[in-house]
Amino acid sequence: MVTTISDNPLVDCIAVVIVLLMALGTVFVFSASANINQELDLQRFYDFPALRQILFFPLAAIIMYVVSSFNYRRFSLANGWLKNLTSYLLVFSIALLIVVSLQRFYPVLPRLVPRINQHYRWLKIPIGPVVVSFQPSELAKWAIVFFLAAVCDKFRADIKLYWKRFVPICSVVAVAVGLIIIEDFGTAALMALLAFVMLIIGGVRLRHILPPLPFAAVAFFIALKHSPDRMQRIIAFLNPDKWVDSINYQPNQSLIALGSGGLWGKGLGKGVCKYGHLPQDTADFIFAIIGEELGFIGNAAVIGLFIAFVWLGILVVVRCRDRFGQLLAGGIVLTIATQAALNIGVVTVVLPTKGIPLPFVSAGGTSMLLCSAAVGVLLNIARQSTAKPDQLEDEPAS
Repeated sequence: MVTTISDNPLVDCIAVVIVLLMALGTVFVFSASANINQELDLQRFYDFPALRQILFFPLAAIIMYVVSSFNYRRFSLANGWLKNLTSYLLVFSIALLIVVSLQRFYPVLPRLVPRINQHYRWLKIPIGPVVVSFQPSELAKWAIVFFLAAVCDKFRADIKLYWKRFVPICSVVAVAVGLIIIEDFGTAALMALLAFVMLIIGGVRLRHILPPLPFAAVAFFIALKHSPDRMQRIIAFLNPDKWVDSINYQPNQSLIALGSGGLWGKGLGKGVCKYGHLPQDTADFIFAIIGEELGFIGNAAVIGLFIAFVWLGILVVVRCRDRFGQLLAGGIVLTIATQAALNIGVVTVVLPTKGIPLPFVSAGGTSMLLCSAAVGVLLNIARQSTAKPDQLEDEPAS
């Protein structure tokens, strides 16, 4: 007998929080997409961010529900490296990263991997008359989270062995981070941070993980140094009153949008910063549009939903009955919470500008669908953690 989502109050609460975030994101992506100079052409439906988001919302909800019925233990390494989904997910994501990264040096697939904003980050997959965009770095980020949870569970105390376990694990993470940092510094830094925290949670010795940090810092500094755009953003962040018409234009407009909303906001759909004043208003800076139209109360509600998700996720970790489930649930909650905190920090100009979307709220199918699938796994962990013995799904033999 397999329980359904409605049998578990904890699962219900998590699902409700995520659906509310996706619904809020869909409404405000639609609002932020308003353009008085652009006519709506339904024959080019998929070209409009708001209309795409209307498609992604129910699709993400369906994916979350379907994945929640899938036994999360199939991602573990209990049956070996070749009999689990995590290994294939990791290899597939790294292969896609190689394909995308090679375009900078050997542009043999210009149609599949186009250059967008001076970077090669997207795969453009034609499906009939529609071209679907996919960001391999998002898949790689989740693949690393699942991989680290699986290896920390499999090796247990052996994870403390430096050359036999720690170095090979870090080498896999370094390959993924190295491929991503070529085109996307922010996602690479986020992945490195997540890996660092998950390894500590997984039981790695601090005297093993601390010595490589200076070398990692040097590598990230070199990556910054060799990218004028990145260095300019850091310098601009440290000098917020300068270059407000160029580098600091977007952070400055974000603060204007947040400040002009006041306590209650201007009203849904009544914001003006979305009319060409705030770049990336549907994506990375959607939080500013919410602040302008719903005010401080609207921003606080979004933050409150993420806090509720984190709290419910912690309950899942505490109640989980096996180590792999605890590590995987913790990794999922950590990833979504960290990404949300970084995005809000960028929008409020607490952190330098970087393209990290707000989970479930920002426009973008790759992020929403993959985050929804990850939450589906979290729901399955929560469901099995509180199920009766005769309701548990069959567990793969170890």
